[in-house]
Amino acid sequence: MAVPYRSTPVFNEKTLPAALRGEHKTKAGTWGVIEVLEGELKFSLANGEGETILTPGNPGLILPEQPHWVEPIGAMRMQVHFYDQQPDDLLAHHR
Repeated sequence: MAVPYRSTPVFNEKTLPAALRGEHKTKAGTWGVIEVLEGELKFSLANGEGETILTPGNPGLILPEQPHWVEPIGAMRMQVHFYDQQPDDLLAHHR
């Protein structure tokens, strides 16, 4: 099972950095898992590839070099976990 090599601090709707609210991407060979701890977060892929509402228990997978951004939907808490291989189970870090 893949283990994250780094995680961001926990952000809320006020502390979520502008860099994450604007289009950005992970490095080559880096996967991310967006974990929502409370509330809801809109996860959008660039180029109209889709958007998803993330909630606790419904994390988002970021593929290497995939352009994306996030937007809080009201009060929320979230963090991102980074992996050097594709995580098998997006909820593994809850165990």
